[in-house]
Amino acid sequence: MAYDDQNIFAKILRGEIPCDKVYEDDHALAFNDINPQRPVHVLVIPKGHYVDVDDFTANASDAEIAGLFRAVGQVAKQTGVTDDGYRILSNIGVNGHQEVPHLHIHVFGGADTGPMIKRQD
Repeated sequence: MAYDDQNIFAKILRGEIPCDKVYEDDHALAFNDINPQRPVHVLVIPKGHYVDVDDFTANASDAEIAGLFRAVGQVAKQTGVTDDGYRILSNIGVNGHQEVPHLHIHVFGGADTGPMIKRQD
């Protein structure tokens, strides 16, 4: 999957589409998901143009990598999910059901997140 500069997260980063911002720093932007799956459902995205974790870890600077994961931690603290627990998730590629070709990490919390993945029979 190639990076598409017209994806929704690129448009949010450029200010073309508004978001319900939760956190922002030099390396990352976090905002509430428009279709939340739990009481807390925040998306954390790097400000650079990276398709997924593979692209990010191969091409991002050490500062960008550290900044993204620090932002995830800040979002968890800021939204109050650290005491009861939370899940972070990044979908990658077709089998991972990635819908937007811009790396994004979901932070889910505020309720039981259920089993990790659907069990195979």
